[in-house]
Amino acid sequence: MQRFPYLLPALIILVYLSACAPASDQKSKPGFPKGNWIDLTYNFDDQTIYWPTADGFRLDTVFAGITDSGFYYTAFNYCAAEHGGTHLDAPIHFAAGKQSLHEIPLQRLLGDAVLIDVSAKALAQRDYQVSVADFQTWEQQHGRLPEGIIVLLRTGYGKFWPDKQAYMGTAERGAAAVAKLHFPGLHPDAARWLTTERSVHAIGLDTPSIDFGQSTLFESHQILFQQNIPAFENLANLDQLPPTGIWVAALPMKIKGGSGGPLRVVALVPNDN
Repeated sequence: MQRFPYLLPALIILVYLSACAPASDQKSKPGFPKGNWIDLTYNFDDQTIYWPTADGFRLDTVFAGITDSGFYYTAFNYCAAEHGGTHLDAPIHFAAGKQSLHEIPLQRLLGDAVLIDVSAKALAQRDYQVSVADFQTWEQQHGRLPEGIIVLLRTGYGKFWPDKQAYMGTAERGAAAVAKLHFPGLHPDAARWLTTERSVHAIGLDTPSIDFGQSTLFESHQILFQQNIPAFENLANLDQLPPTGIWVAALPMKIKGGSGGPLRVVALVPNDN
């Protein structure tokens, strides 16, 4: 030890820290808690729903089969608009100078989440807009929305996927079809309340847009995105989530400068829920 006099103090510190560590820390193991993983993402295929003015998803075969060298090989090219299927809207989509897709901090895309279920109202009224009162009712039952939470809104319209007519009010394509869109969304007053009275990291729902189908100004987009709050749209399987105790990972394709992109999002519901 005389040749390395700095080792002895280091070893003493390590022994001390180990002895002082809580028993729970010494026994803890890395990894996620036990629970159910739920996929909140729809497949991308020729049935994927896109905005009436956007090009749909296309998968072209480069090669599929046995090569000249005798082994099996497949490869494809895909083409898709940023905004379609299960996807993320980056703040720059409706707010100049705000974060583009690759600039969104990971802490906004990973973390605790809650589910607010307005499906009874939304299924009864296709143009329903989630209100401040809906959030306040949820809080009366479950407590104040935690700071930095990811908010998921269930309208019940996921059960119609991929029927375009039932899901978003029209199966028509082109600019004229936009006026025929009918599906629920978030009321601008509620978006404003979330940005001024609460502090959320992101918001998502099971419809094509955070604004309801008949919106022409997309005010909820504007309000949220001015505060760099991204939106997840066309989420799947929200009916499998409880109101609280959810952990979400929502990771989009990292398109530099993108206004949005395809999203793979999953939720973990621990066994103790």
